Amino acid sequence: MSATQPGLPPRFLRTPEAARFLGLSGRTLEKHRTYGTGPAYRKLGGRVVYSVEDLQAWANRGAKISTSDPGVGTILPAKPHANRPSSSNGR
Repeated sequence: MSATQPGLPPRFLRTPEAARFLGLSGRTLEKHRTYGTGPAYRKLGGRVVYSVEDLQAWANRGAKISTSDPGVGTILPAKPHANRPSSSNGR
């Protein structure tokens, strides 16, 4: 079932709603955004929003069928990683 209905604009969620959708805390989703390990987001004015489709695609990257399944991708933990640029403002 599609997250949006035909004829309606895409649905965007603010950080608390997006975090609930993913089963994460809002703070964890903010950390993912800071470290570049999270789902795509948009800035509308001063507000951060996530499309339902982007959240679902990000979650699907971590889909596995067994513990030995490499899957299609990896969702990194919400922390700085050597292969990701870190924030230079100390946050």
